[in-house]
Amino acid sequence: MHWRSLVAGITFSCVFVVTHFTNKFVLSVLKFTYPTLFQGWQTLVGAVLLLLAGKLGWVEMRHISRSAALSWLPGSFLFVGNIYAGSRALSHIDIPFYFTMQNSSFVVSYMMIRILHRDRTSWLKSISVLLMLLSAINLPVFDPQFDYSAYLWAFCHLFCVGAYRVFHVQHKASNL
Repeated sequence: MHWRSLVAGITFSCVFVVTHFTNKFVLSVLKFTYPTLFQGWQTLVGAVLLLLAGKLGWVEMRHISRSAALSWLPGSFLFVGNIYAGSRALSHIDIPFYFTMQNSSFVVSYMMIRILHRDRTSWLKSISVLLMLLSAINLPVFDPQFDYSAYLWAFCHLFCVGAYRVFHVQHKASNL
């Protein structure tokens, strides 16, 4: 069982990095300026892979009620905003800067949970989140190819990712 989770983690990490490099290549080098079309293509591939996994028995799929689908509508909009804003930001920001900004989405979700739920956390976690926030704030200062609109899209991306993470915790996947 240990090897299975290790292989799954390594596979996820490799696919994560490869897809970001592929997206960066398509958006920057090939000058593909239609992220909505690209997002639709990625969604189609994801849906086909999900259906294939369901047919092979790797995931359990059942009918979704209308109320469950409607309860996930805000999460769907946040997910679409995540992909669209992330694509716009990635097309103008170098990958290391983008990954640093991507990691800062934990700051957004942490602050939302702290504000919305008045959740108390340890000092160590608060300090680590503060350090992440400081690195994200200083990032544009040291970016040699600074582009205001790219960082505006990156901020929208961070908000959507952080809000989606909070939404996902509140609405368990068992609702679907």
